[in-house]
Amino acid sequence: MSEKTVQRYWPDWNGEINEGDSGWNNTTRYVENKGLNCVLRIYETHRDRKKIAFEHEVLERIRELSLPFQTPVPVKTPDGETIIPLEDGSGRFACLFEYIEGVSPKEGRFKAAYGFGAATAELVKALAGVKTELAPVYRPYYELQQSYPLCTYDAVLAFCDEPPAAFRELRGSIFVLKDAYEQIHDRLRDLSKLPRQLVHGDLNPSNLLVREGHEDEIAALLDFEFCTRDIRAMEPAVVISDLLGYEGKKELIRHFCEGFGSRLRLAPEEISAIPVLMRLRKVDVFLHFLSRYLNGTDGTKALRAQILALAGELESLKQDEIWIREMLREYLLDWLV
Repeated sequence: MSEKTVQRYWPDWNGEINEGDSGWNNTTRYVENKGLNCVLRIYETHRDRKKIAFEHEVLERIRELSLPFQTPVPVKTPDGETIIPLEDGSGRFACLFEYIEGVSPKEGRFKAAYGFGAATAELVKALAGVKTELAPVYRPYYELQQSYPLCTYDAVLAFCDEPPAAFRELRGSIFVLKDAYEQIHDRLRDLSKLPRQLVHGDLNPSNLLVREGHEDEIAALLDFEFCTRDIRAMEPAVVISDLLGYEGKKELIRHFCEGFGSRLRLAPEEISAIPVLMRLRKVDVFLHFLSRYLNGTDGTKALRAQILALAGELESLKQDEIWIREMLREYLLDWLV
């Protein structure tokens, strides 16, 4: 299957495909052709060519800019295509990207928080000026109801109030998620009024590369699959919400905010909303994996792991919100607005 896919890009290719680290959503393989290293990506969570086409158009626009870090570059077939349907009848798509030099940050020792903040702000500024011919396909975070049609308000509450047998021992964690969901549900309309633009939507340490031997320097920002038009402040909110799960979180978040604020400052209403947007991020991830469970993409294991992790992070946010707001005001607030 993968061999035939690679040959669509390089008809005379005859080499090896090596397994790589794959995330929750997609499968990754590494291939080489006459000295050119590439990454083969197989999209597992959807069968929508339009989503990938928009991602590739954004990447092409970003490539035209002079950013201080790299972003993925799709490889074209001899016919000029960057998206290939798999031949296994599954309806899935695959793409080939040029290999980017760099390494994933080491777990438990994330040294690039300041650089990550600066890179995130640079990307926000760049995306603000990107114009695309195609329309975004992914919905913004604040359109939860439309984004996850299986997860209607009543369906989410029903799952939380009467979880299936495999989840009943997690009732405490599920209650935390239910409480956050109901609070966010009542805030969605107000959140939609905040400044909006194109955003990456899924920036976190797993979607970046640092320079080998210089782990404090950002080499690349990756995985633009969920790029869409959304609330601008969602970008730092997503990163900060993820860093809450790291050891030494307070210093990491401080460094991230310092880096972001050195390149871009936000309006008071955006600063005030970021903790709410962090909860929205957690709720969105919950609904994402609940949908995957309900439609049969995942079994119980993935959703159980996410329930436990997300509930713990939401509880942590409750305890940490005061100092998070203080850091946001100190480093990210535009005092001139």
